Amino acid sequence: MQFGSLNALYSKPSMRRRYEVWFLRLHLADGSGAWWFRYVLLNLGKPGGGGCPGEPQGEPVQVWATWFPRGGQPQSLIQGVPQHGLSLSPRGTSPFLLEMGANRIGENACAGRVEMGDGVASWDLRYQSSFGTTVADWGWIGFSRTPHSDAVFSGKISFNGKTWQGDPLGYGVQGHNCGFRHRHFWNWTHCFAGDPGDGASTFEALDYEIPSGLRVRRAVLWHGGQAISFKRLVTTVRDREDLRWEFRCSNPNDGSVVAAVIDGGGPSLHRLPYRTTDCASTFEVANNSLARATLHFTPPGGPTEEILTDGGAVLEMVGR
Repeated sequence: MQFGSLNALYSKPSMRRRYEVWFLRLHLADGSGAWWFRYVLLNLGKPGGGGCPGEPQGEPVQVWATWFPRGGQPQSLIQGVPQHGLSLSPRGTSPFLLEMGANRIGENACAGRVEMGDGVASWDLRYQSSFGTTVADWGWIGFSRTPHSDAVFSGKISFNGKTWQGDPLGYGVQGHNCGFRHRHFWNWTHCFAGDPGDGASTFEALDYEIPSGLRVRRAVLWHGGQAISFKRLVTTVRDREDLRWEFRCSNPNDGSVVAAVIDGGGPSLHRLPYRTTDCASTFEVANNSLARATLHFTPPGGPTEEILTDGGAVLEMVGR
């Protein structure tokens, strides 16, 4: 299937078992915290209206908003709705658009409003970038795409009476992933470091299982206006309890190497249940969208460069 953009819709309305997610993670420019937004489609073609009928967090269309305050505990708001009124751009085409009431996401902008208990979050954002990539693609099994890897966000976010507004408002990533089921095991990180006005660097790494006992290990560095892909990735430390991932990846073609330490421990570590696409159970996802990263990048011929960010990284883990 040919895609018009990295955000292009994959799911058919008739698919009974499939999730598809468009997400944003932005580190606020004022340093006060980070936001994580998710737009979720789940089992659109499943009898009974799609999703996981009758299950908590089982609506076929969901919008998530999570606030990661620096030094405080994250707060998540999740709102699901039936798919009546859902508007989607044609499958595989560009420009992409998903719209459901006040919630929408497109190629370069999104908006939303989520209410849960006493919490209310709303946002109206625009984003632009100079680099996007496909980290992994296994077709029908699933894929991980990054339409905006070095995203610069502008606009407005409000949460329980507090408002953040700016141009720029923050920095981070807009991603898109999809699959027949969620993986039983994964490690994923995205790091945004440096001055956006002077050429920021981003680094994304993914390690997950696929059927037949196989593993996908990929990483991509965007640095100095160039992209380097790494297909050899070896983990030396994986601590899911304190959310720490240390690994080394290399490119055999040019000899470049990245040694990475991603630290997602501390008060911003957040754990949430995700529902499986077969509707049989939930599983826990650990995420810190205010993680710290230390990267040692050795380009062909050296010397080694250190790339640092304190709060500009996100780290996510699933499985033992």
